[in-house]
Amino acid sequence: MLDEYGLSPLHKLGQNFLHDHNIIGKLVDASGVQEGELVVEVGPGTGALTEALLERGCSVIACELDKGLTGLLQDKFGNTITLIHGDCLQKKKLNPEIIEAIDGRTWKLVSNLPYQIASPLMVGILAEHQTCLGQYVTIQYEVAQRLMASVNSSDWGVLSILVQRLADVELITKVPNTCFWPQPKITSACVGIVPKPVQPVNSVEFALFVTALFAKRRKQIGTIIGRDVALPEGVTEDMRPATLTIQQLEEIYTTVKTSEGQI
Repeated sequence: MLDEYGLSPLHKLGQNFLHDHNIIGKLVDASGVQEGELVVEVGPGTGALTEALLERGCSVIACELDKGLTGLLQDKFGNTITLIHGDCLQKKKLNPEIIEAIDGRTWKLVSNLPYQIASPLMVGILAEHQTCLGQYVTIQYEVAQRLMASVNSSDWGVLSILVQRLADVELITKVPNTCFWPQPKITSACVGIVPKPVQPVNSVEFALFVTALFAKRRKQIGTIIGRDVALPEGVTEDMRPATLTIQQLEEIYTTVKTSEGQI
Protein backbone atom coordinates (compact mmCIF):
# COMPACT_ATOMS: atom_id res chain seq x y z
CA MET A 1 0.00 0.00 0.00
CA LEU A 2 2.84 2.41 0.81
CA ASP A 3 4.39 1.81 -2.61
CA GLU A 4 1.20 3.01 -4.31
CA TYR A 5 1.66 6.38 -2.59
CA GLY A 6 5.43 6.53 -3.01
CA LEU A 7 5.86 6.26 0.75
CA SER A 8 8.26 4.39 3.00
CA PRO A 9 8.59 4.18 6.81
CA LEU A 10 10.25 7.29 8.24
CA HIS A 11 12.95 6.48 10.77
CA LYS A 12 12.84 10.03 12.20
CA LEU A 13 9.22 9.43 13.22
CA GLY A 14 9.98 5.97 14.59
CA GLN A 15 7.54 4.36 12.18
CA ASN A 16 7.11 0.63 12.75
CA PHE A 17 3.70 -0.51 11.60
CA LEU A 18 1.87 -3.15 13.65
CA HIS A 19 0.51 -5.63 11.11
CA ASP A 20 -0.24 -8.72 13.22
CA HIS A 21 -4.03 -9.03 13.30
CA ASN A 22 -3.91 -11.39 16.28
CA ILE A 23 -2.16 -8.73 18.39
CA ILE A 24 -4.47 -6.02 17.08
CA GLY A 25 -7.44 -8.19 18.05
CA LYS A 26 -6.09 -8.71 21.57
CA LEU A 27 -5.59 -4.97 22.01
CA VAL A 28 -9.10 -4.11 20.80
CA ASP A 29 -10.65 -6.93 22.87
CA ALA A 30 -8.86 -5.72 26.01
CA SER A 31 -10.13 -2.18 25.46
CA GLY A 32 -13.70 -3.42 25.67
CA VAL A 33 -14.85 -0.86 23.12
CA GLN A 34 -18.50 -1.02 22.15
CA GLU A 35 -20.48 0.11 19.14
CA GLY A 36 -20.81 3.89 19.13
CA GLU A 37 -17.96 4.42 21.61
CA LEU A 38 -15.49 7.24 20.92
CA VAL A 39 -11.87 6.20 20.40
CA VAL A 40 -8.79 8.35 19.87
CA GLU A 41 -6.02 6.69 17.88
CA VAL A 42 -2.58 8.31 17.78
CA GLY A 43 -0.25 7.30 14.96
CA PRO A 44 -2.67 5.18 12.89
CA GLY A 45 -0.02 4.51 10.22
CA THR A 46 -1.58 2.53 7.38
CA GLY A 47 -4.83 2.02 9.29
CA ALA A 48 -4.75 -1.64 10.37
CA LEU A 49 -5.90 -0.85 13.92
CA THR A 50 -8.25 1.86 12.64
CA GLU A 51 -9.99 -0.72 10.50
CA ALA A 52 -10.42 -3.08 13.46
CA LEU A 53 -11.94 -0.27 15.54
CA LEU A 54 -14.37 0.66 12.78
CA GLU A 55 -15.41 -2.99 12.50
CA ARG A 56 -16.43 -2.79 16.17
CA GLY A 57 -18.61 0.21 15.34
CA CYS A 58 -16.42 2.77 17.09
CA SER A 59 -16.32 6.46 16.28
CA VAL A 60 -12.62 7.09 15.59
CA ILE A 61 -10.57 10.27 15.90
CA ALA A 62 -7.20 9.51 14.28
CA CYS A 63 -4.20 11.84 14.63
CA GLU A 64 -1.33 11.29 12.17
CA LEU A 65 1.82 13.42 11.93
CA ASP A 66 3.02 12.05 8.58
CA LYS A 67 1.46 14.09 5.76
CA GLY A 68 1.82 11.26 3.25
CA LEU A 69 0.08 8.77 5.53
CA THR A 70 -2.66 11.31 6.22
CA GLY A 71 -3.45 11.29 2.50
CA LEU A 72 -3.44 7.49 2.42
CA LEU A 73 -5.79 7.33 5.42
CA GLN A 74 -8.12 9.91 3.91
CA ASP A 75 -8.39 7.87 0.71
CA LYS A 76 -8.84 4.62 2.64
CA PHE A 77 -11.43 5.73 5.20
CA GLY A 78 -12.92 8.96 3.85
CA ASN A 79 -15.51 10.43 6.19
CA THR A 80 -15.82 7.28 8.30
CA ILE A 81 -13.18 8.71 10.68
CA THR A 82 -12.24 12.16 11.97
CA LEU A 83 -8.70 12.57 10.65
CA ILE A 84 -6.33 15.13 12.15
CA HIS A 85 -2.97 15.90 10.53
CA GLY A 86 -0.49 17.06 13.16
CA ASP A 87 1.41 16.21 16.31
CA CYS A 88 -0.74 14.70 19.06
CA LEU A 89 1.16 16.80 21.59
CA GLN A 90 1.63 20.55 21.37
CA LYS A 91 3.70 22.17 24.12
CA LYS A 92 3.33 18.92 26.08
CA LYS A 93 -0.48 19.20 25.94
CA LEU A 94 -2.97 17.18 23.92
CA ASN A 95 -3.44 18.73 20.48
CA PRO A 96 -6.33 21.27 20.67
CA GLU A 97 -7.82 19.78 17.49
CA ILE A 98 -8.16 16.43 19.27
CA ILE A 99 -9.78 18.08 22.29
CA GLU A 100 -12.19 19.96 20.01
CA ALA A 101 -13.11 16.73 18.20
CA ILE A 102 -13.72 14.93 21.52
CA ASP A 103 -16.12 17.75 22.41
CA GLY A 104 -16.51 16.84 26.08
CA ARG A 105 -17.48 13.21 25.43
CA THR A 106 -16.03 10.21 27.22
CA TRP A 107 -13.45 8.31 25.17
CA LYS A 108 -10.69 5.73 25.15
CA LEU A 109 -7.18 5.87 23.72
CA VAL A 110 -6.47 2.77 21.62
CA SER A 111 -3.19 3.09 19.76
CA ASN A 112 0.07 1.63 18.61
CA LEU A 113 1.87 4.64 20.07
CA PRO A 114 4.90 6.31 18.50
CA TYR A 115 7.44 5.36 21.16
CA GLN A 116 9.09 8.77 21.49
CA ILE A 117 5.87 10.42 22.72
CA ALA A 118 4.34 7.50 24.63
CA SER A 119 5.30 8.46 28.20
CA PRO A 120 4.36 12.16 28.13
CA LEU A 121 1.13 11.37 26.30
CA MET A 122 0.03 8.66 28.73
CA VAL A 123 0.84 10.73 31.82
CA GLY A 124 -0.67 13.90 30.35
CA ILE A 125 -3.96 12.19 29.54
CA LEU A 126 -4.17 10.68 33.03
CA ALA A 127 -3.43 13.98 34.75
CA GLU A 128 -5.51 16.32 32.63
CA HIS A 129 -8.28 14.43 30.82
CA GLN A 130 -10.74 12.82 33.20
CA THR A 131 -13.12 12.05 30.32
CA CYS A 132 -10.67 9.37 29.12
CA LEU A 133 -11.99 6.05 30.43
CA GLY A 134 -8.85 4.07 29.65
CA GLN A 135 -5.70 3.80 27.56
CA TYR A 136 -4.98 0.59 25.64
CA VAL A 137 -1.69 0.99 23.88
CA THR A 138 1.29 -0.74 22.34
CA ILE A 139 4.55 0.61 23.76
CA GLN A 140 8.14 -0.50 24.32
CA TYR A 141 8.28 -3.46 26.70
CA GLU A 142 10.91 -1.57 28.69
CA VAL A 143 8.41 1.26 29.26
CA ALA A 144 5.70 -1.26 30.16
CA GLN A 145 8.00 -2.68 32.84
CA ARG A 146 8.46 0.81 34.28
CA LEU A 147 4.70 1.37 34.29
CA MET A 148 4.17 -1.83 36.29
CA ALA A 149 7.28 -1.60 38.51
CA SER A 150 7.26 -2.16 42.26
CA VAL A 151 8.87 0.05 44.87
CA ASN A 152 12.55 -0.72 45.51
CA SER A 153 13.03 -2.17 42.03
CA SER A 154 15.40 -0.68 39.46
CA ASP A 155 12.43 0.30 37.27
CA TRP A 156 10.63 2.19 40.05
CA GLY A 157 10.72 5.85 39.18
CA VAL A 158 8.81 8.94 38.13
CA LEU A 159 6.79 7.20 35.39
CA SER A 160 5.79 4.28 37.66
CA ILE A 161 4.70 6.61 40.45
CA LEU A 162 2.78 9.15 38.39
CA VAL A 163 0.86 6.48 36.49
CA GLN A 164 0.18 4.09 39.39
CA ARG A 165 -0.99 6.98 41.58
CA LEU A 166 -3.75 7.69 39.09
CA ALA A 167 -4.47 4.34 37.44
CA ASP A 168 -4.29 0.56 37.48
CA VAL A 169 -1.94 -0.91 34.88
CA GLU A 170 -2.29 -4.34 33.29
CA LEU A 171 -0.11 -6.20 30.81
CA ILE A 172 -2.27 -7.41 27.92
CA THR A 173 0.43 -9.22 25.95
CA LYS A 174 4.07 -9.02 24.94
CA VAL A 175 4.58 -8.22 21.28
CA PRO A 176 7.56 -9.72 19.38
CA ASN A 177 9.35 -7.45 16.91
CA THR A 178 8.22 -9.75 14.08
CA CYS A 179 4.71 -8.29 14.47
CA PHE A 180 5.91 -4.99 13.01
CA TRP A 181 7.12 -3.77 9.67
CA PRO A 182 9.88 -2.77 9.49
CA GLN A 183 11.02 -4.85 12.44
CA PRO A 184 12.33 -2.79 15.38
CA LYS A 185 15.23 -4.07 17.45
CA ILE A 186 13.15 -4.09 20.62
CA THR A 187 10.27 -6.07 22.10
CA SER A 188 6.99 -4.27 22.65
CA ALA A 189 3.95 -4.81 24.84
CA CYS A 190 0.25 -4.00 24.88
CA VAL A 191 -0.90 -2.53 28.19
CA GLY A 192 -4.17 -1.31 29.64
CA ILE A 193 -4.20 1.80 31.85
CA VAL A 194 -7.51 2.38 33.65
CA PRO A 195 -8.01 5.50 35.81
CA LYS A 196 -8.85 4.88 39.46
CA PRO A 197 -12.40 5.90 40.40
CA VAL A 198 -11.21 8.40 43.02
CA GLN A 199 -8.52 10.72 41.68
CA PRO A 200 -6.03 12.46 44.01
CA VAL A 201 -5.64 16.22 43.80
CA ASN A 202 -2.59 18.32 42.89
CA SER A 203 -1.44 15.91 40.16
CA VAL A 204 0.69 18.50 38.38
CA GLU A 205 2.35 19.83 41.55
CA PHE A 206 2.95 16.30 42.83
CA ALA A 207 4.50 15.33 39.48
CA LEU A 208 6.94 18.24 39.71
CA PHE A 209 7.78 17.25 43.29
CA VAL A 210 8.48 13.60 42.41
CA THR A 211 10.48 14.58 39.34
CA ALA A 212 12.67 16.84 41.48
CA LEU A 213 13.18 14.09 44.06
CA PHE A 214 14.18 11.47 41.50
CA ALA A 215 16.59 13.86 39.82
CA LYS A 216 18.60 13.22 43.00
CA ARG A 217 17.55 9.59 43.44
CA ARG A 218 20.93 8.47 44.86
CA LYS A 219 20.83 11.05 47.64
CA GLN A 220 19.15 10.63 51.00
CA ILE A 221 15.77 12.24 51.63
CA GLY A 222 17.17 14.32 54.48
CA THR A 223 19.80 15.76 52.17
CA ILE A 224 17.29 16.52 49.41
CA ILE A 225 14.51 18.24 51.39
CA GLY A 226 16.50 19.40 54.41
CA ARG A 227 16.96 17.78 57.78
CA ASP A 228 14.83 20.37 59.55
CA VAL A 229 11.67 19.10 57.80
CA ALA A 230 9.62 16.75 59.98
CA LEU A 231 9.24 13.47 58.09
CA PRO A 232 6.10 11.29 58.20
CA GLU A 233 6.04 8.17 60.37
CA GLY A 234 7.99 5.32 58.79
CA VAL A 235 10.22 7.60 56.72
CA THR A 236 13.77 8.26 57.88
CA GLU A 237 16.30 10.82 56.68
CA ASP A 238 18.62 8.17 55.25
CA MET A 239 16.00 6.68 52.91
CA ARG A 240 16.34 7.30 49.18
CA PRO A 241 13.55 8.20 46.70
CA ALA A 242 13.47 4.75 45.05
CA THR A 243 12.65 3.09 48.41
CA LEU A 244 9.51 5.17 48.98
CA THR A 245 5.95 4.07 48.27
CA ILE A 246 3.42 6.36 46.61
CA GLN A 247 1.69 6.90 49.95
CA GLN A 248 4.98 7.87 51.61
CA LEU A 249 5.80 10.24 48.76
CA GLU A 250 2.37 11.86 49.10
CA GLU A 251 2.91 12.31 52.84
CA ILE A 252 6.35 13.85 52.28
CA TYR A 253 4.89 16.12 49.58
CA THR A 254 2.20 17.33 51.99
CA THR A 255 4.77 17.88 54.75
CA VAL A 256 7.14 19.81 52.50
CA LYS A 257 4.31 21.88 51.06
CA THR A 258 3.01 22.68 54.54
CA SER A 259 6.45 23.69 55.80
CA GLU A 260 7.23 25.44 52.49
CA GLY A 261 10.41 23.43 52.15
CA GLN A 262 12.38 23.65 48.92
CA ILE A 263 13.89 20.77 46.97
